[in-house]
Amino acid sequence: MQDVPVRVGTPGDETADGGPDRPVATRSAPRRIPSSRAALPWPDAPARGPAFPSRPALTRTSAVLTALLFGMITFVSAPDSPFRIVAPPAPPVAVEPAGLPAVPQVITEVRQNGTAGARTVALTFDDGPDPTWTPKVLDVLARNGAVATFCMVGTQIERHPELVAQVTGAGMRLCSHSRSHDESLATRPEPAMLAEITDVRDRTVNDPRADVRYFRAPGGFWSPVMLTDAATHDLQPLGWSVDPRDWKRPGADSIVATVQKNVHSGAIVLLHDGGGNRAQTVAALERLLPWLTSQGYTYVFP
Repeated sequence: MQDVPVRVGTPGDETADGGPDRPVATRSAPRRIPSSRAALPWPDAPARGPAFPSRPALTRTSAVLTALLFGMITFVSAPDSPFRIVAPPAPPVAVEPAGLPAVPQVITEVRQNGTAGARTVALTFDDGPDPTWTPKVLDVLARNGAVATFCMVGTQIERHPELVAQVTGAGMRLCSHSRSHDESLATRPEPAMLAEITDVRDRTVNDPRADVRYFRAPGGFWSPVMLTDAATHDLQPLGWSVDPRDWKRPGADSIVATVQKNVHSGAIVLLHDGGGNRAQTVAALERLLPWLTSQGYTYVFP
């Protein structure tokens, strides 16, 4: 059969296959195949296998890969897996008694008791900071998502200034507990008394996180002048409503029992992180904080 030329471009046409200076392209008409050979393969056509594996092979492979992936996810996410990624605990959050002015009277209950119906408790620690016990107390608080107010003594801050940053950096609040823990402070001349009252705030003025809002008299001994001077200088006189007398080291069991018996919503609990060996206080905290949480208490500032 004779080839018949078919024009696909014209001379001078820039879009033609050959361009203006090239011969006009031609293509042959389709070649007819005799009917006797139509069903036969071309002699030079290579034999080819299937382009993809058969469906059963794909199914088996997918099942194996899925099982391996599921096994790896299960192993990595298992509680005891060495590869398990554990998110750090959220920082403690406390109800802020914002906007409450200091008044010249000792508070023994939380002034702003959180949301209606909430059970709140304010933990306070006296006589620190102490290089041995303050970090241990902070550790227990952090592991239980609790906050507390640390009533610090000025001379202790002078000895261990680095602990102030550790306490405030953990989200805790400070309270002035005088410069020298003089339990006869109520009888001193007013200038000396005022210097003792404001000492801790003066020492921590350069720490932007050191929010000193309270003053607690050494031994809980107050005078009208002390109350007035503290409130006038924006320091709320701070007392307590639950005292397990942990400073006497009665044993962790006694500390726990006293707090459990007397705690109530809005209670301010007196404890110590300084002034002596506080191993019993730390041991009691390990038991008290989970118990308080189980009873529905949240931790607030006074």
